[in-house]
Amino acid sequence: MRRGVGIGGINQQLLEKAKFSEKGSELARDHLEKLARQFETFRDNLEKFAEKHKNEIKKNLAFRRQFQEMCATVGVDPLASSKGFWSQVLGVGDFYYELAVQIVEVCVATSEQNGGLISLDELLLRVRKSRGKSKSAQDVSTDDILRAIKKLRALGDGFAVIEPTNGQGRILIQCIPGELSMDHMAILNSLQTRASFTREQLRDEFKWSDDRIQAAIDFMIKEGLVWVDNNSRHPEYYFPGLFTAQRVTAGESV
Repeated sequence: MRRGVGIGGINQQLLEKAKFSEKGSELARDHLEKLARQFETFRDNLEKFAEKHKNEIKKNLAFRRQFQEMCATVGVDPLASSKGFWSQVLGVGDFYYELAVQIVEVCVATSEQNGGLISLDELLLRVRKSRGKSKSAQDVSTDDILRAIKKLRALGDGFAVIEPTNGQGRILIQCIPGELSMDHMAILNSLQTRASFTREQLRDEFKWSDDRIQAAIDFMIKEGLVWVDNNSRHPEYYFPGLFTAQRVTAGESV
């Protein structure tokens, strides 16, 4: 007859289990310490790389974007503070602070024309124009604009990026307080090749009720996002910000 496991056997099993658990914790600590050392080494190398290539980072748009992406892989945000290594070596804090101020200036200057809705391409064009063409002026890209806007959004809900739902088409910047509803976003995303719409078009495209359509239109008129043309058979609603977006896309100056 097979004898059961006695108290001594149980204690032995518990002791072995505790040893395995302790060994597992020790291996986990060693692994974390190794990762921490690798991370610090990478950060040190990143700082050396930044110091060596600071001129290319400042002047070359593609190089700056690749550097930002490299920083993101290890959780380093050169824009997080205006003090410290990144600001002293690269001046990135000052660069994006200055860029954010210029973005605000452009948005304020054009808000009466476009109701606080401007395409990313037009914003880039106007910011570049405001920075001038001197040798000391650093060129900026759409990536720089989006990074600066991301920092502005920390100050409140006055800035938002509206991206096309299918990933293709023009990106719009909303620079007015308040959040657009899903209905407003749907209307904007439907206007990738035109700047206006009618109630009938919304009814045919989205199958919305008349009350829902009117509520969306009333809000956009109140916020100055759209203008109304009552000269045609059916009232037509225009986004002034999309007019200039079409001109920029066509290569015209603003």
